[in-house]
Amino acid sequence: MGTLVSTLFVTLDGVYQAPGGAEEDTRGGFPHGGWSFPYNDEDFGRFVGGVFTRPAAFLLGRRTYDIFASFWPKVTDPADPVAAKLNTLPKYVPSATLTDPAWESTTVLAGDLGKEVGALKERTDGEIQVHGSGALVRSLLALDLVDTLHLLTFPVVLGTGHRLFPEGARPTAFRHTGGSVTGKGVAINSYALAGRPEYGTFELPGEG
Repeated sequence: MGTLVSTLFVTLDGVYQAPGGAEEDTRGGFPHGGWSFPYNDEDFGRFVGGVFTRPAAFLLGRRTYDIFASFWPKVTDPADPVAAKLNTLPKYVPSATLTDPAWESTTVLAGDLGKEVGALKERTDGEIQVHGSGALVRSLLALDLVDTLHLLTFPVVLGTGHRLFPEGARPTAFRHTGGSVTGKGVAINSYALAGRPEYGTFELPGEG
Protein backbone atom coordinates (compact mmCIF):
# COMPACT_ATOMS: atom_id res chain seq x y z
CA MET A 1 0.00 0.00 0.00
CA GLY A 2 1.26 3.48 -0.84
CA THR A 3 1.85 6.34 1.55
CA LEU A 4 0.61 9.84 0.82
CA VAL A 5 3.34 12.42 1.41
CA SER A 6 2.72 16.16 1.16
CA THR A 7 5.54 18.70 0.77
CA LEU A 8 4.55 22.33 1.19
CA PHE A 9 6.34 25.67 1.38
CA VAL A 10 4.76 28.26 3.72
CA THR A 11 5.65 31.66 5.13
CA LEU A 12 5.64 32.46 8.84
CA ASP A 13 2.08 33.72 8.42
CA GLY A 14 1.02 30.53 6.65
CA VAL A 15 0.90 31.70 3.02
CA TYR A 16 1.59 28.97 0.45
CA GLN A 17 0.62 30.89 -2.68
CA ALA A 18 3.14 31.26 -5.52
CA PRO A 19 6.47 30.46 -3.85
CA GLY A 20 8.25 29.89 -7.17
CA GLY A 21 7.70 32.92 -9.37
CA ALA A 22 6.00 36.25 -9.96
CA GLU A 23 3.35 34.94 -12.36
CA GLU A 24 2.87 31.53 -10.77
CA ASP A 25 -0.42 32.32 -9.00
CA THR A 26 -1.68 35.91 -8.98
CA ARG A 27 -5.16 35.19 -7.58
CA GLY A 28 -6.51 38.11 -5.60
CA GLY A 29 -3.84 40.39 -7.05
CA PHE A 30 -1.13 38.54 -5.09
CA PRO A 31 2.05 40.66 -5.52
CA HIS A 32 4.60 38.47 -3.72
CA GLY A 33 5.16 35.60 -6.17
CA GLY A 34 8.62 34.05 -5.92
CA TRP A 35 9.05 34.65 -2.20
CA SER A 36 10.97 31.39 -1.62
CA PHE A 37 13.74 32.19 -4.11
CA PRO A 38 16.08 34.18 -1.78
CA TYR A 39 16.27 31.21 0.61
CA ASN A 40 17.55 28.68 -1.89
CA ASP A 41 20.84 27.15 -0.75
CA GLU A 42 22.62 23.78 -0.66
CA ASP A 43 20.67 22.58 2.40
CA PHE A 44 17.36 23.40 0.75
CA GLY A 45 18.39 21.78 -2.53
CA ARG A 46 19.61 18.67 -0.71
CA PHE A 47 16.26 18.20 1.00
CA VAL A 48 14.22 18.72 -2.16
CA GLY A 49 16.54 16.44 -4.09
CA GLY A 50 16.08 13.76 -1.46
CA VAL A 51 12.29 14.02 -1.69
CA PHE A 52 12.45 13.42 -5.41
CA THR A 53 14.42 10.21 -5.01
CA ARG A 54 11.38 8.52 -3.44
CA PRO A 55 8.18 9.05 -5.47
CA ALA A 56 6.21 6.26 -7.06
CA ALA A 57 3.51 8.64 -8.30
CA PHE A 58 2.30 12.22 -7.94
CA LEU A 59 -1.09 13.56 -6.85
CA LEU A 60 -1.52 17.22 -7.76
CA GLY A 61 -4.24 19.81 -7.35
CA ARG A 62 -5.54 21.27 -10.60
CA ARG A 63 -3.82 24.65 -10.23
CA THR A 64 -0.46 23.12 -9.30
CA TYR A 65 -0.83 20.59 -12.12
CA ASP A 66 -1.37 23.38 -14.66
CA ILE A 67 1.67 25.27 -13.36
CA PHE A 68 3.86 22.16 -13.46
CA ALA A 69 2.56 21.06 -16.88
CA SER A 70 3.48 24.42 -18.39
CA PHE A 71 7.08 24.14 -17.18
CA TRP A 72 8.46 20.67 -16.48
CA PRO A 73 7.85 19.03 -19.89
CA LYS A 74 10.20 21.67 -21.31
CA VAL A 75 13.00 20.46 -19.02
CA THR A 76 14.36 17.56 -21.06
CA ASP A 77 17.74 17.01 -19.38
CA PRO A 78 17.60 13.37 -18.19
CA ALA A 79 20.07 14.27 -15.44
CA ASP A 80 17.58 16.67 -13.84
CA PRO A 81 16.23 14.58 -10.94
CA VAL A 82 13.00 16.55 -10.55
CA ALA A 83 12.08 16.71 -14.24
CA ALA A 84 12.99 13.06 -14.79
CA LYS A 85 10.49 11.94 -12.14
CA LEU A 86 7.71 14.42 -12.91
CA ASN A 87 7.81 13.77 -16.64
CA THR A 88 7.80 9.97 -16.48
CA LEU A 89 6.00 8.78 -13.34
CA PRO A 90 2.20 8.51 -13.07
CA LYS A 91 0.44 11.77 -12.25
CA TYR A 92 -3.10 11.97 -10.85
CA VAL A 93 -5.27 15.10 -10.82
CA PRO A 94 -8.63 15.33 -9.04
CA SER A 95 -10.72 17.48 -11.38
CA ALA A 96 -14.23 17.74 -12.77
CA THR A 97 -13.13 19.99 -15.65
CA LEU A 98 -9.82 18.57 -16.91
CA THR A 99 -10.76 16.09 -19.62
CA ASP A 100 -7.84 15.77 -22.03
CA PRO A 101 -4.51 16.32 -20.22
CA ALA A 102 -1.57 16.76 -22.57
CA TRP A 103 1.16 15.94 -20.04
CA GLU A 104 2.27 12.35 -20.46
CA SER A 105 1.24 9.76 -17.83
CA THR A 106 -1.60 11.87 -16.43
CA THR A 107 -4.82 10.35 -15.10
CA VAL A 108 -7.79 12.49 -14.10
CA LEU A 109 -9.64 11.47 -10.92
CA ALA A 110 -13.19 12.65 -11.54
CA GLY A 111 -15.03 10.70 -8.84
CA ASP A 112 -15.33 11.00 -5.06
CA LEU A 113 -12.00 12.26 -3.72
CA GLY A 114 -11.86 9.95 -0.71
CA LYS A 115 -12.69 6.84 -2.70
CA GLU A 116 -10.39 7.72 -5.60
CA VAL A 117 -7.38 8.53 -3.44
CA GLY A 118 -8.03 5.57 -1.12
CA ALA A 119 -8.01 3.26 -4.15
CA LEU A 120 -4.87 4.96 -5.47
CA LYS A 121 -3.09 4.28 -2.18
CA GLU A 122 -4.20 0.66 -2.26
CA ARG A 123 -2.75 0.02 -5.72
CA THR A 124 0.48 2.03 -5.38
CA ASP A 125 3.68 0.67 -3.89
CA GLY A 126 5.70 3.57 -2.50
CA GLU A 127 5.23 7.31 -1.99
CA ILE A 128 2.40 9.18 -3.63
CA GLN A 129 3.73 12.72 -3.44
CA VAL A 130 1.66 15.89 -3.27
CA HIS A 131 3.61 19.07 -4.01
CA GLY A 132 2.04 22.45 -3.33
CA SER A 133 -1.69 21.97 -3.93
CA GLY A 134 -2.71 23.58 -0.63
CA ALA A 135 -6.48 23.28 -1.13
CA LEU A 136 -6.12 19.62 -2.08
CA VAL A 137 -3.92 18.95 0.96
CA ARG A 138 -6.56 20.46 3.27
CA SER A 139 -9.18 18.17 1.75
CA LEU A 140 -6.92 15.14 2.10
CA LEU A 141 -6.15 16.00 5.72
CA ALA A 142 -9.86 16.32 6.44
CA LEU A 143 -10.28 12.80 5.04
CA ASP A 144 -7.36 11.46 7.12
CA LEU A 145 -5.56 10.38 3.94
CA VAL A 146 -2.22 12.15 4.49
CA ASP A 147 0.47 9.98 6.05
CA THR A 148 3.37 12.46 6.15
CA LEU A 149 3.49 16.25 5.92
CA HIS A 150 6.83 17.92 5.13
CA LEU A 151 6.29 21.57 6.03
CA LEU A 152 9.03 24.00 5.01
CA THR A 153 8.55 27.30 6.82
CA PHE A 154 10.40 30.28 5.37
CA PRO A 155 11.47 33.24 7.55
CA VAL A 156 9.25 35.82 5.85
CA VAL A 157 5.84 37.38 6.50
CA LEU A 158 3.80 38.51 3.48
CA GLY A 159 0.55 39.71 5.06
CA THR A 160 -1.63 38.63 2.13
CA GLY A 161 -2.15 35.48 0.12
CA HIS A 162 -3.85 32.11 0.35
CA ARG A 163 -3.06 30.39 3.63
CA LEU A 164 -2.61 26.70 4.20
CA PHE A 165 -4.85 26.57 7.29
CA PRO A 166 -7.45 29.34 7.09
CA GLU A 167 -10.34 29.87 9.49
CA GLY A 168 -12.53 26.78 9.42
CA ALA A 169 -9.80 24.20 8.76
CA ARG A 170 -10.52 20.83 10.36
CA PRO A 171 -8.89 20.50 13.81
CA THR A 172 -6.00 18.09 13.31
CA ALA A 173 -3.16 16.88 15.52
CA PHE A 174 0.27 15.90 14.21
CA ARG A 175 3.25 14.00 15.58
CA HIS A 176 6.64 15.54 14.86
CA THR A 177 8.93 12.97 13.20
CA GLY A 178 12.01 14.99 12.31
CA GLY A 179 13.36 18.37 11.37
CA SER A 180 16.27 20.59 10.47
CA VAL A 181 17.04 24.21 9.62
CA THR A 182 18.82 25.29 6.45
CA GLY A 183 21.70 27.73 6.40
CA LYS A 184 19.32 30.48 5.27
CA GLY A 185 16.82 29.78 8.02
CA VAL A 186 14.17 27.60 6.40
CA ALA A 187 12.69 25.32 9.08
CA ILE A 188 12.06 21.86 7.60
CA ASN A 189 9.74 19.80 9.77
CA SER A 190 8.12 16.45 9.10
CA TYR A 191 4.87 15.36 10.72
CA ALA A 192 2.70 12.26 10.82
CA LEU A 193 -1.05 12.58 11.13
CA ALA A 194 -2.14 11.93 14.74
CA GLY A 195 -5.90 12.30 14.63
CA ARG A 196 -7.85 14.99 16.46
CA PRO A 197 -6.36 17.46 18.97
CA GLU A 198 -6.48 16.73 22.68
CA TYR A 199 -7.26 19.42 25.24
CA GLY A 200 -6.55 20.19 28.86
CA THR A 201 -6.25 23.03 31.35
CA PHE A 202 -3.15 24.33 33.14
CA GLU A 203 -3.80 24.72 36.86
CA LEU A 204 -2.34 27.55 38.91
CA PRO A 205 -0.07 26.60 41.85
CA GLY A 206 -2.16 25.55 44.83
CA GLU A 207 -5.20 24.60 42.75
CA GLY A 208 -6.50 21.11 42.11
